[in-house]
Amino acid sequence: MFKTIEWAPDCEIRSVISFLNARNVLPSDIHHKICQVYGDNAMSNGMVRKWVRVFNEGRENVHDEAQSGRPSLVNDDLVRKVNKRVRADRRFTISDLPCTFLRFQGPYSMTLSVVANIAGGRIL
Repeated sequence: MFKTIEWAPDCEIRSVISFLNARNVLPSDIHHKICQVYGDNAMSNGMVRKWVRVFNEGRENVHDEAQSGRPSLVNDDLVRKVNKRVRADRRFTISDLPCTFLRFQGPYSMTLSVVANIAGGRIL
């Protein structure tokens, strides 16, 4: 019996698909092997077949490609300005951020993202 890996990044599973595909293993067998190791919900049979087709067409990269979409409002300039303001006034609160930086009027989670960035990845 195989040890089941509860969680794995998508690129790891794609790497397994790429490897087994290079060894001429059938897509249905690849799916079966993935389910044995990563669990039944790791990837559907259809997605395995899609990735086999993509790798056969010449793709070598197993990582997600950059997608176009809404650009992030959090940038280095904003983080620097907030950091400067927080260090100057220790009473400055998260709720003061949107009022002080008018162009930054994002959701609360984005505000926390700025603060976490300033705090070195941890919320104070």
